[in-house]
Amino acid sequence: MCVTSPPYYGLRDYGEQGQIGIEQTPDEYIARLVAVFDEVYRVLAKDGTLWLNIGDSFAGSGKGPMSLAVAGNGKNRELYQKDSRIYDVPKKWEGIKPKDLIGIPWMLAFALRARGWYLRSDIIWYKKNCLPESAKDRPTKTYEHIFLLAKSRQYYFDYRAIQEPIKEVSKERYKRGRSANSKYVGHQGITQVREDFSDFDQQYRRKRDVWEVSTNTYKMDEHFAMFPERLIEPCILAGSKVGGVVLDPFFGSGTTGAVAKRFGRDFIGIDLNARYLEKAKERIDKVIPEIA
Repeated sequence: MCVTSPPYYGLRDYGEQGQIGIEQTPDEYIARLVAVFDEVYRVLAKDGTLWLNIGDSFAGSGKGPMSLAVAGNGKNRELYQKDSRIYDVPKKWEGIKPKDLIGIPWMLAFALRARGWYLRSDIIWYKKNCLPESAKDRPTKTYEHIFLLAKSRQYYFDYRAIQEPIKEVSKERYKRGRSANSKYVGHQGITQVREDFSDFDQQYRRKRDVWEVSTNTYKMDEHFAMFPERLIEPCILAGSKVGGVVLDPFFGSGTTGAVAKRFGRDFIGIDLNARYLEKAKERIDKVIPEIA
C-alpha cells in the first residue's frame, strides 16, 4: 500500500531542486503528481491501495500580504523570505478568477481516476483545532481530503481493523427501532414482522468517512507540514497486513515510517530533502513496535 501527502500547491519552498509545489500552473502541478503516482501504480501490489492526503489552494486577489510584500509596499513584507521561489508562482491563471478556490484535490483525484485508479472514497479530515484565517468573506476552512484509491477492482481492505465502538445510546436506539412486534409492508406488499433485536449486543460499527483528528503532531525542526500519526493509523491498519510494506514517496518527517514500524509493517520512504530523511531516521529509530 501507499499512504502519502505531497507538497501542496504554491504553499512553500522546501529549498530543493526538482521539488513539487512551485509549478507555474495548477495543471503543471497535477501533471507532475500524476507522473509520480503512475510509478506508485507500477510498483504497488495488485490488490494494493493508495491513501492520498491533499489540500486545496486559492487564486490570489492581488491584495494579500504576500502580494504586497512582493510589491514592496506591504506592512508584512519583512515576514516573507525574499529568495523564496514561492514568489515565482503566479496567483492568477486563465479560467480561474481571483479569489477562486482552485479545486486541487478533485483535479488530482479525477486525473488519477483517468489513469486507471479506482476512486473509492473521499475521507474528510476534520481538524477540530484548525488554525484561524484572516478571510472575512467565507467560512474558515476546517478540513482536508484523504482519497482512497485502489489499483484493482478487488483490493485489500481490512474493515475489522478500523471498526469503531458503538455507543450505548446507539444500541438502545437500534433496539427500539427493531422491536419484535413491529410490522411493515415488505417485498410485493406482503406484511412481515421484524426480527427481534431486543438482545442486540453488537459492539462495533464500520468506520465512517469523516475523521476528527487534531493537528497536534510530532515536532521536527525545519519541516512545516506533517500529518498526525492518528490520521494515518487507520489507513495503514486497513490497507496492509502485519509484515506488509508501506510506501511513502513524500516521506518528510517520517510519520508513515513511524506508524508502520509501530504496527509491525515494513516501509519505504522517499524524499528529496536529505536533512528530513536524517531527522526521520532518528525519529523512527526510537519507535517501539506494538505489533511484532
